[in-house]
Amino acid sequence: MNRIPALLKFRSIIYAYYGRHGRDLPWRKTVDPYIVLVSEIMLQQTQVERVLPKFKLFLQTFPTIQLFATASPAAVLRVWSGLGYNRRALHLHKAAQQIVSDFSGSVPSSYESLRRLPGIGPYTANAILAFAFNRPVLVIDTNIRRVYLHFFFREKQGVGDAEFLPIMRKTLDAKNPRRWFNALMDYGAMLGREHANSNRRSKHYVKQSSFTGSTRQIRGKILKLLLFRPHTSAQMKEIIEDSRLEAILADLEREGFVERNDKEYAIRSSA
Repeated sequence: MNRIPALLKFRSIIYAYYGRHGRDLPWRKTVDPYIVLVSEIMLQQTQVERVLPKFKLFLQTFPTIQLFATASPAAVLRVWSGLGYNRRALHLHKAAQQIVSDFSGSVPSSYESLRRLPGIGPYTANAILAFAFNRPVLVIDTNIRRVYLHFFFREKQGVGDAEFLPIMRKTLDAKNPRRWFNALMDYGAMLGREHANSNRRSKHYVKQSSFTGSTRQIRGKILKLLLFRPHTSAQMKEIIEDSRLEAILADLEREGFVERNDKEYAIRSSA
């Protein structure tokens, strides 16, 4: 089979779907690197539907990176509350402060500089380069991985990302990677709804553990309590009946989420 026509046909299929069913998402209406940064951190391990209302509230509260950088951790967590994975909020906050201090408030446009920011891994760095700066990098998330597995590895198990990177390079729309990766994400989201999960055939697939009863759930409950007023551990024990409470409080204090004044715990007041 002649691979080039097949690869070009693949691109036309993706773009045809995107033209008919592309999602109207607010972060796609701008190339402001700060807004793209916020959206990418919010979307980590979180569904679009949950992100949308928080994204709007976040930008209403912190419309500029300078204003966000000067906010207190408590203010940041109040806006973030409900999205989960609260560590992302503090990483984003510290990244904003570093961008203001080291880059005069402009989100850096190099992979190396982005990777040095708190909470920015390889995927997020490349996503910012593609969506904010339209750079022809390779972006791989759950939905994009699902697309390549569906089209090019239908019968294969344990597929590593390295196996489809050459195909990604050949199919990449280097003139408009921003549009191309948005199209891939939307096609992958459709596959996730309407077809068997091809990501199970990826060797990188990890089934998400249950949230109910998890340490993450208890952490969220503690932070939600402290967003309104300080509590002693005894007061929290009356509301959160879990033997891990003291250990989780110690973790939150060590990680910079909370601070203890005398016997009361509160959201940390300063960065």
